Amino acid sequence: MSVEAALIAFVLAAALLTITPGLDTAMVLRTAAVEGPRTATLAALGIVLGCLAWGAAVALGLGVLLGASSLAYTALKWAGAAYLAWLGVRLILNPRSRFELEQQGGQRGNWLARGFLNNLLNPKIGVFYVSFLPQFTPVGYPTAPFIFLLAAIHAVLGVIWFAALIAATSPMKRWLARRAVVRWIDRVTGAVFISFSLRLALDRR
Repeated sequence: MSVEAALIAFVLAAALLTITPGLDTAMVLRTAAVEGPRTATLAALGIVLGCLAWGAAVALGLGVLLGASSLAYTALKWAGAAYLAWLGVRLILNPRSRFELEQQGGQRGNWLARGFLNNLLNPKIGVFYVSFLPQFTPVGYPTAPFIFLLAAIHAVLGVIWFAALIAATSPMKRWLARRAVVRWIDRVTGAVFISFSLRLALDRR
């Protein structure tokens, strides 16, 4: 796969995953609705910085590991494929019927730090990056720099998505409150995860 093809495929996949409702989306929407757009912007920036921190950690770790051992790459490939397949099957068979958007208490404080820690202390993000990013790294290119580039692209997509959320807080809340919308997003995302797991399992790098 060429660099151009890898980047295009990653942008399309990451864009879909970015708009899938999750803890980050909930935090930004809740903060925008209750505390205002400025505070929500700080929370969004913190979330993005947390993603970049995980991206750097995963890029450095994988760069060393995959460069030193083909066995490690094979083990990681199958573990990542199994993890993505499990996520995909779960989303397809058990999609959520609603997305919780109510504000939980009158939380105050440094929202930049809150958003940062929300991601930094979530090991699922590291596991997901380990499973997801390597399959978009073309053969012959340095693993660590390219994986961090992908994480940076994901962060930029996150900034764009959060900006849209903050600008349209009320409409987005109503849209994500619809049962059919949440179930459709979960099932489409599940199908994407399964397709990526198959691609990763069949990789012959």
